[in-house]
Amino acid sequence: MDRQIKTLAVGMMVLFTSVFLKLNQVQVVQANDLANDPRNSRVATRDFARPRGAIQTADGLVLAQSTPTDDQLKRLRQYPGGQLYAGITGYFSFTYGASGVERAYTDFLSGRKASTSLKGLGDVFNDKEQTGNVTLTIKNAVQQVAAQQLGNRRGAVVALDPTTGGILAMVNFPSFDPNPLAAHDQKAVQAAYKQLAADPAKPLLARAYGEIYAPGSTFKVVTTSAALERKPELATKTYPVLKQLDLPHTTSDLPNFGGSSCGGQLPQLLKVSCNTGFAQIGLDLGIDALKSEAQDFGFASAPPLDIPGAARSRFPDTTDWLRDDPRLAQSAIGQNDVVASPLQMALIASAIANKGVAMKPHVMGEIRDNEGDVVRRYLPSSWRKPVTPEVAAAVTQMMIGVVNGGTATGIAVPGVQVAAKTGTAQTTGKNAHAWIIGFAPADAPKIAVAVIVESQPGVSEATGGRVAAPIARAVIQAALGAP
Repeated sequence: MDRQIKTLAVGMMVLFTSVFLKLNQVQVVQANDLANDPRNSRVATRDFARPRGAIQTADGLVLAQSTPTDDQLKRLRQYPGGQLYAGITGYFSFTYGASGVERAYTDFLSGRKASTSLKGLGDVFNDKEQTGNVTLTIKNAVQQVAAQQLGNRRGAVVALDPTTGGILAMVNFPSFDPNPLAAHDQKAVQAAYKQLAADPAKPLLARAYGEIYAPGSTFKVVTTSAALERKPELATKTYPVLKQLDLPHTTSDLPNFGGSSCGGQLPQLLKVSCNTGFAQIGLDLGIDALKSEAQDFGFASAPPLDIPGAARSRFPDTTDWLRDDPRLAQSAIGQNDVVASPLQMALIASAIANKGVAMKPHVMGEIRDNEGDVVRRYLPSSWRKPVTPEVAAAVTQMMIGVVNGGTATGIAVPGVQVAAKTGTAQTTGKNAHAWIIGFAPADAPKIAVAVIVESQPGVSEATGGRVAAPIARAVIQAALGAP
């Protein structure tokens, strides 16, 4: 009996200690984070009752602002930018907390951040509350063109400055109107959210950075880089002209798009997007080389976007692969569970454009206080350096060839040299996703872009060159001010 009592006492002591430590962690260690989490309803109550700064584009269009009301919550958050900017601004909701820029920069918007609140100490005596106004890197002129070109087709467009990582445009379709989620009628808010959450088209999902797709032949930019970086002898190897490649260890073959025949050296293979040639390059490279190159470009990690929700791109798990595994051949052309977000693919294009350096992507440009003084400015910094400047220059020349006489002629802009790569990614159905990535001007890039148009039932010939390239061309023209 004594032993049982002692065992029970020890157990109770362990349980008490565990509870005490957890309470200590929550109340002390995590107290500040929990107290300021925008998903905390008490935080929402507090923040709704105080002024909140505006969110605007780089060219001055107001996307989010607060107006006084006579009800208990005192201020109504409004989104003049509506659906077009919902994937960026997010929402600020009493019921559902915050997302997007509203969540990432809520401390500045509400004036709780030290750099805004401390500057406002002198305003205590004149009853003036400090807030922060967030100016984005997004340019409305480019955003509007991207949205108009994508239209009502499911997909996404991402455009950024490859030298800074600043996002110039980021469009998702379908999207949602954040205004109903910011309303003060909580029953109406809940009904609106439930309807959006139940929609099979997933309008709440920011496809531009929160969804992942098979990149198809746009991944051949990574495979090309791997060949030049890790096995330079492959750059001068001539691959045979084939209609399909017999895959090792199987009775299957890998065909070229449309049943065409192709072959030659690396520049020609990229120009015509030769599946058989790139599949063999993948086998020649080997598992470790191709996988390492993909990881160097950012596969296996999420891009460090400054708003929450960026998805992690993936290269397949290769632990059980054979040295010349057929899945390696498929991965080299962007199939076989290779998946990436449109943002990730834009960053691949930007790395090639920026002499082998991918910059950290961001939507915040600067934050100013009520007096217009800058309290925070985003300082560009590098994220990854996947290739050398020499390799980046060589890949650029090959991507120029794709535009000037290959599969990406549809992205060509008069008077501006564009470098690009198309992609047509097979899906589980009969149709395919249409992709393109690229940058311009090729010799001094100011914009890198990625476009995906999801597979559309009943639409044939939905290739990257036919469907995605014209969208990217218009976005490049808007960003450069080109005719």
